[in-house]
Amino acid sequence: MMQNVLRGANLALLILFPIAWFAPLMRAGLLPLFGLSEISVITGLQSLWDSDVALALLVTAFALFAPYLKTISLALLHFNLASPKLLPALTWIGKLAMADVFLIALYIVVTKGVGIGKIETMWGLYLFTACILASILISALTAHFSKA
Repeated sequence: MMQNVLRGANLALLILFPIAWFAPLMRAGLLPLFGLSEISVITGLQSLWDSDVALALLVTAFALFAPYLKTISLALLHFNLASPKLLPALTWIGKLAMADVFLIALYIVVTKGVGIGKIETMWGLYLFTACILASILISALTAHFSKA
């Protein structure tokens, strides 16, 4: 029963992660007088590729590849197509994905603290965070129930 719930929740992440990548994380602008532009994971990555390729590669690995690789690997594990020995590595990969959420939060705090620009958080930030946290919880519960 619980295994089916974990399977379903994990498979839902295969749909929710791409939505979270394109969802608006925040609205940001230089001054309150000007319009605020919406920033998503994808638009943020597009900007990074133009200015800092190394950071763009790092954020792409953390925000896109790590969580999706983990979700696919967990699905393989749930359907007995991968070894349970893979679970410790998947738990570690999930923590890498959480680093991206902290990077976004740090950006928001620094920008609000400086007071030059204006940032408003949006629903995509909460969806992306929820997906990462759900993925961590699913892997922890999978590890717990695979031992039982």
